[in-house]
Amino acid sequence: MYIIFFLIWIIFNGQFTLEIAAFGVVVSGLIYWFFCRFLGYQPGDDVRLCKRIFLLIHYIFVLVTEILKANMAVFKMIYSSRYEIEPVVIHFKTNLTSTFARVLLANSITLTPGTITVSLKDDEYTVHCLDKDLAVGIDSSIFVKLLERIESIT
Repeated sequence: MYIIFFLIWIIFNGQFTLEIAAFGVVVSGLIYWFFCRFLGYQPGDDVRLCKRIFLLIHYIFVLVTEILKANMAVFKMIYSSRYEIEPVVIHFKTNLTSTFARVLLANSITLTPGTITVSLKDDEYTVHCLDKDLAVGIDSSIFVKLLERIESIT
């Protein structure tokens, strides 16, 4: 977090000189101390953040890939004259413990074409799917697996 504060300091100054860097080291240190002292932040949080950041970046790439695949599937459904669309509403639960992971899963489902998260209460999701084929395996999707892996990092 200290490095992030320092980089923000340098970016906001618009130039890099020895004086700006030295003053930025001091200001960043004071801000970091304030976070640790008064906001309950701990240096161990930095380690967890570094471990999770790569999985979160991987999650974003998987999300974009799944959005593209779902776009093609919905496109085929809509423009195929032989395919009869059967909408369905499903309910499922997950083992996700953090609110962040639960909301991220709900938003990921909604961002994926053909599915909308209608409700999220505790760990129970209600999802509307454009077709019953889109509902298959949604409770154990790659999103759920990646989020469980991200949560497991301590």
